[in-house]
Amino acid sequence: MEETGEKKMKVMVAIDESEGSFYALQWTLDNLKFSGLITLLHVQDPFNPIALGGAASVTVVESVRKAQQEASAALLSRALNMCNDKMVKAETVVIEGDAKDIICEFTEKAHFDLLVVGSRGLGKIKRAFLGSVSDYCSHHAKCPILIVRPPNPKELLTK
Repeated sequence: MEETGEKKMKVMVAIDESEGSFYALQWTLDNLKFSGLITLLHVQDPFNPIALGGAASVTVVESVRKAQQEASAALLSRALNMCNDKMVKAETVVIEGDAKDIICEFTEKAHFDLLVVGSRGLGKIKRAFLGSVSDYCSHHAKCPILIVRPPNPKELLTK
């Protein structure tokens, strides 16, 4: 507890390569008033060398892993800059796995007070076939979840 009696809220924002996740982070920074640290979580897709037909050399595997690490670092650097612009302290976490499962598991293990995710704005049919991380998390996260939808998903494509 702080001297003001205000609780330090533990907030996590899931970040991926979509503009929707960055919109969700910006919305969080602009609209939620909390003290403490914000956690930025990026979940990398697992790399499966067998998918390359078993012909993946050590060099190829290392190159792919390095490219994944660089992509994650670039995404999180952008997110950290957004936090710095708003003078909000942030930490970053990168975990490999299935995004929807990792987000829910990490949220529970670290005892977050709020999970914030973006929405790609999939329609009902696309969401049924492709699945939706935000929809899954809304049913399985063990803390309150805020799903931030962009005002107009088509606007994000032009920015």
